[in-house]
Amino acid sequence: MKKFLLVLSMVGLLALTPMSSQAADEPLRGEGRCFKGHIGLQLYSLRDSFGKDINGSMDKVKNMGFKYVELAGTYGKNPSELKQMLNERGLTPIAGHFGYEQFRDDPESVAKLASELGLKYAGVAWIPHKSPFNTAQAEAAAEVFNKAGRVLDKYGIKFYYHNHGYEFYPWMNGKKLMDLLIEKTDPNYVSFQMDVLWILFPGEDPAVWLKKYPNRWSLMHLKDLKKGVEGSFAGGTDTRNDVVLGTGQIHFPSVLKAAQEAGVLYYFIEDESPQPEQQIPLSLDYLEAVRF
Repeated sequence: MKKFLLVLSMVGLLALTPMSSQAADEPLRGEGRCFKGHIGLQLYSLRDSFGKDINGSMDKVKNMGFKYVELAGTYGKNPSELKQMLNERGLTPIAGHFGYEQFRDDPESVAKLASELGLKYAGVAWIPHKSPFNTAQAEAAAEVFNKAGRVLDKYGIKFYYHNHGYEFYPWMNGKKLMDLLIEKTDPNYVSFQMDVLWILFPGEDPAVWLKKYPNRWSLMHLKDLKKGVEGSFAGGTDTRNDVVLGTGQIHFPSVLKAAQEAGVLYYFIEDESPQPEQQIPLSLDYLEAVRF
């Protein structure tokens, strides 16, 4: 009888013991033996789906195994509605893109919205400019970034800029305009999001830039460029040139190793191809298997 009661007691304890510790030890989707980053999805990847069905699209993101997301708009929802929709699916909004003009003209409004959304980062992905991008335009943008960064800082949010390729025109002494944007902005208020495709497209090596400016790249966009495609400073290419990670031109083992050493905190897959729902799971598979 005593043995029976002891066994019963042990069963009861096991039933009451939370299983979260085991779940917590399990790697998140996209994490592997080598790559261990906070992996998320830039929701722009599913822009066509979100345009038709917001709830269904968020379910897709959850079912793919993501925990973190980067916003590309609010889909007509107010901040509390959008946060609730994300929370119900265990999705955490980390960052979001906003318009350059809004940062330039009314950074306080961006800061308030980003705060209501619960974001850690708020940034811009395109500097309106007259081609070719030049020193004067880069210096003006750096001023906007510094000003916006100081305003966001009051709300506990970090400003960031997402490169797009045209920033790699020559500046001076062998440096590029991207150097200007990094060197002329205050690291206390301005961070950067490296889009690896838009580093490679103008002929640069993402790993080199990560090593050149460690601790300035807090965020990263993971995407790959189709083999055989030639780049330029244009800042644009056919969306069909976005391919599954590891099948294109980018050498991800060296890039991911350099990113971890440089202090990148969040990695967002951004798949702009016509078939993101087919490609994204394969990209996650690649991140789980990649070795470096």
